[in-house]
Amino acid sequence: MYPVFLRLAGKRVLVVGAGPVAARRVDTLCAEGAVVTVVAPQAVPEISARTDLQWQRREWLPEDLDGVWLVQACASHEVNARVLAEAERCGTWCVDASDAQRSPAWTGTSVPGPDGVHVAVSGGGDPKRARILASVLTEAMAKADLRSTRPSAGSVALVGAGPGDPQLLTIRARNLLQAAAVVVVDRLAPRAALAFTHARIIHVGKSPGDHAVSQEDINAILVDEAAKGNRVVRLKGGDPFVLGRGGEELAACLAAGIDVEVVPGITSAVAVPAAAGIPVTHRGMATGFLVATAHGEDPALVKHLAAIPPEITIVLLMGVRSLQMVTDVLLSARGPDTPAAIVERGWTPRQRTVTATLGTVVETARLQQVAAPSIVIVGEVAALHEQFGDVARVSPDAGLIAD
Repeated sequence: MYPVFLRLAGKRVLVVGAGPVAARRVDTLCAEGAVVTVVAPQAVPEISARTDLQWQRREWLPEDLDGVWLVQACASHEVNARVLAEAERCGTWCVDASDAQRSPAWTGTSVPGPDGVHVAVSGGGDPKRARILASVLTEAMAKADLRSTRPSAGSVALVGAGPGDPQLLTIRARNLLQAAAVVVVDRLAPRAALAFTHARIIHVGKSPGDHAVSQEDINAILVDEAAKGNRVVRLKGGDPFVLGRGGEELAACLAAGIDVEVVPGITSAVAVPAAAGIPVTHRGMATGFLVATAHGEDPALVKHLAAIPPEITIVLLMGVRSLQMVTDVLLSARGPDTPAAIVERGWTPRQRTVTATLGTVVETARLQQVAAPSIVIVGEVAALHEQFGDVARVSPDAGLIAD
C-alpha cells in the first residue's frame, strides 16, 4: 500500500450506504471540507439529521460517480462490489469498507499532532490493530520535539492550563506546547505541562505582593518573541479570560499585527470547588454563581458583593489576603452563619479544604495558616464539603510551577 494524504476541501465525495460505518466516514469527510453526497434508501440519524451534506434517499446508480473525486463504499458487500467496479472503470479513488483485501484504497486510522503534523496508521486490514498502533503513536508524539524547522511568521496562543493537573489540559493546549518555540508561563500553571514542550521557557509568574514582571512587560515579551518569527504559547493557570488578563494580552498582540488565538482552560473558579465536593450550583441551594477577584485592599472593589442574593454562590479568586475586607462587606448583607469554605492548592497533592461560616472564616483561616493560592466559596453549597469530601482524582504529576 502506497500512503497518500488527500486534500478534500471542496472536492466531491460520494458515500454509498448510510449505516454506522458510513456515519463515521462522513464525520471525517465533512470535517475536511469535502462536498459530500450520501446515497442510500435508509440512513442512521447521525446522517439523516446532518445539514452539511446531501442525502439522496434511493438505491445507488452508476451515474452517481460522474464528477466524483473519491468514493466511500459503505453498503452491502454486493453493492460495494458494483460501486468498486464502476469506480475502477471511471478511474476514481474508491474505498470498499466491506472488504479490505478487495479495496484498492484504505482509510487509515488518523493520529493528529500539533501544527499540521498528521499520522495515518494502517493495521493491514485489521482496524483493532490500527487503533492499538494509533494509541502508541499518540503517546510517542506527546514526547517528541515537533517544533517547526522552517521559517514562518510568528504567532501567539493564549492557552489556559487548567487548575494544576496536567491531565486536565486540552488536546489543543498540548499540541501548541509541542509546536512552540517559546513558552511564557505563569506560576499557577501545572508544572508537568512543561514536559510537553521543548521550547525556551520564560517565567513571568507573579506572586502576592511581588509583581517582578509587569503586565506591560509581559505584553511586550509576547509581541517581541512573535515578531522574531517564534511560535509563542502564553501558558496561564485556569482560563486566560477568567481574571487572567488574557484580554489585555490579546489586545496587545492584535495591535501589533500578531497572529493570535485563544485556547480556553478549565477555570479554577469551578474546578477547585468541585475538587472539594462543592458544586457551585445545586438544586434547592444555589441557582447560580458569581466569580470575582478579591485582589487589593480597597473595599470599594468588592462592595457590589453585598447586593448578591443568597441563592447565588460567591467564588472569590485571590481572596486570602483580603479575606477580612471581603467578609466585612458580606456580613452587611448575609448572616454570620452562612457557610464558607477555603480550598487551598486545589487539584494538586497538597489540596486542603477548610470549612467555616462567614462569621468565623477569618479566624479559622488564621488558625489553619491558610495561604495562597486558595479559592474562597461563600454560600449554602460550601457546607456540602462535609457531606461529599474531596472528590478530585489527582494525577501523580499534578502540581503548580509555584510549588
